Amino acid sequence: MKPRYFVAGNWKLNKGAAESATFMKALSGALPAGAARDIDVVIAPPFTSLPAALGPGPKDVSLAAQDVFWEDRGAFTGEVSASMLRELGVRYCIVGHSERRLYFQETDRMVNLKTCALLRNGIRPIVCVGERSDDRRAGTMQSVVKFQLSSALFDVSIKGPDELVIAYEPVWAIGTGNVATPRQAEDMHEIIRRTLEKCFGVDIGSRVRILYGGSVNTDNIGGLVDMDNINGALIGGVSLDLDKFIRIITLISQKE
Repeated sequence: MKPRYFVAGNWKLNKGAAESATFMKALSGALPAGAARDIDVVIAPPFTSLPAALGPGPKDVSLAAQDVFWEDRGAFTGEVSASMLRELGVRYCIVGHSERRLYFQETDRMVNLKTCALLRNGIRPIVCVGERSDDRRAGTMQSVVKFQLSSALFDVSIKGPDELVIAYEPVWAIGTGNVATPRQAEDMHEIIRRTLEKCFGVDIGSRVRILYGGSVNTDNIGGLVDMDNINGALIGGVSLDLDKFIRIITLISQKE
């Protein structure tokens, strides 16, 4: 049985508090009847917009943070801890996004520390992995992704498949308009699935949700979620547009 679908909108550095509240209120009125009961829908605003997004949002839509620090407290200027996110009511948190790795030199070890901190605080990590265009041209994409994932999950323990989400985002597809074909994405998702089963055993590893991300839109989402191991999407720019985001949720709900 295929796991329940999962759709997450990553707003990145967009939408301040007022705009976030307006969007979430509109989302409450626009969600198709029953859609969020069939699909886990998650929105990841910037840190400063999280409190504003909580109030007017639909009760069955969860919030995610876009990053976290691995210590609960201390002299770490500018950082936000998992315990602080938990106090706000945040349920998920993105870690290891390629933009964090590229612009802020985030390492696999840092992703692992953040993953452990989130789980320790009862927040579900959305762990991002993905190869660069150079890796794909060299034919090393599978080994790169396996290493990223194994490193992120080193010494990680979960009791059930819903405690963790994995997002495969090929770097060459993020914000470029290029998208992996459903077959290319499925091939990598199969590699990720086998790695998860090795880490957590078949019973849990076979049911952890694996998302695809990278220039996802209303035209390509249907073919992607038709694949056996693609359990939803982590969506960037399109999630800023309410109509398009709703359309993607609707298209996926029709797959149920």
